[in-house]
Amino acid sequence: MTLIKSISGIRGTIGGPQGENLTPPDVVKFTTAYVRFIAARCSGRRPTVVVGRDARISGESVSGLVEGSLLACGADVINVGLCTTPGTEMAVITYKADGGIIITASHNPRQWNALKLLNADGEFLTDAEGKQVLAMADEEDYAYPSVDTVGHVVSREPFNDRHIAQVLALPAVDVEAVRKRRFKVVVDAVNSVGGIVMPKLLRELNCEVIELNCDPTGEFAHNPEPLPQHLTEISEVIVREKADLGIVVDPDVDRLAFVSEDGSMFVEEYTLVAVADYILSLQQGPTVSNLSSSRALRDVTERHGCTYHASAVGEVNVTTKMKEVGAVIGGEGNGGVIYPELHYGRDALVGTALFLTYLARKGMTMTQLRATYPAYYASKNKIELTPAIDVDKVLREIKAKYAGERVNDIDGVKIDFAENWVHLRKSNTEPIIRVYTEAKSMEEADALAQRFIKELEEIVKK
Repeated sequence: MTLIKSISGIRGTIGGPQGENLTPPDVVKFTTAYVRFIAARCSGRRPTVVVGRDARISGESVSGLVEGSLLACGADVINVGLCTTPGTEMAVITYKADGGIIITASHNPRQWNALKLLNADGEFLTDAEGKQVLAMADEEDYAYPSVDTVGHVVSREPFNDRHIAQVLALPAVDVEAVRKRRFKVVVDAVNSVGGIVMPKLLRELNCEVIELNCDPTGEFAHNPEPLPQHLTEISEVIVREKADLGIVVDPDVDRLAFVSEDGSMFVEEYTLVAVADYILSLQQGPTVSNLSSSRALRDVTERHGCTYHASAVGEVNVTTKMKEVGAVIGGEGNGGVIYPELHYGRDALVGTALFLTYLARKGMTMTQLRATYPAYYASKNKIELTPAIDVDKVLREIKAKYAGERVNDIDGVKIDFAENWVHLRKSNTEPIIRVYTEAKSMEEADALAQRFIKELEEIVKK
């Protein structure tokens, strides 16, 4: 069906023709290119690569292909098995490996999988580095090493407990304060690797845990993207069980959404806002999020007397901007918290521990904490792409039409109006145009989105 090669890695649907889907030959081809790229940075010594995967049905098969390809190319492998994306990133750092491959399609449905590629810092490859890997994948004259130089499996052992320990050791995580509150928490891990990790983290924090969809079978109990329309079950359980809050993660546990004690959504955009509010109360410094994230982070940052910065969409773009400005906290409005004191990667475990610390110290309920933040409402829509649509031309026309407004074109086109904004961009992971809007009411945000969808369609028809 689809094979997408982008800054977010090699992503595709399982099965079907080679070159059009994520088939075994495609997995071998791109893994081979990646390890060649990594090996070129190792000055002749044997590279070591960490491999981890989420619980997708295809994960075991793809992992076997990835591991075998790495070994055949002369790399040693540390296989951490079922592991979160941030956990795999931390394993690269902890083991001082030369790179890592995370086998996950994040929030995409069950038929998808992907290879997410990491450098020696446990961070995603840059756009330029990714393009180097893709160019190597198209080369046909590569000779595999002889039997005397094939790689070895260094270890096969889980990393999840070490990741949890590293999170709990952070100075900003007040373990005792959280333990004293003894939160009652419902966890929805959509039957992926979060079902292994999140309940254990919470029990280490003395939380009473009610597990929902925590069996890591890869059979997602609902659409795996943690959006309100997919989270009706957890809302009902929270109210019925009189829980303090609900925690929802995506299949690879880099995105984090909270649900309040009354079953209402805390809203994933406000995950980063609340964590940033806490970190800025401890330490002054800049914050960063991408162009599609809520204006609330800017507002909260300025409330603390600090400076907010925006980046292009994509985790590597956020982390690059964070390093550039020396941000103390950053992330993405999709529930991705990046706390550089541990590592430069979206991490739902870090986000959870920091959030619960703040909630415990504030002595508030979820709804009380949420009420302390500016009320913005986001509408997230998309338009399916067809080969006939010249997306760049469409976006140029929109930019020209609104030249009198505050326009940012570092990633698609974002138009900042006085009371709301719209961001139009091509997705990195799907064949669509994303249409994100934010306003002070849901009706206004939806209306703004529909207005621009209509304008886009009119431009396309010309």
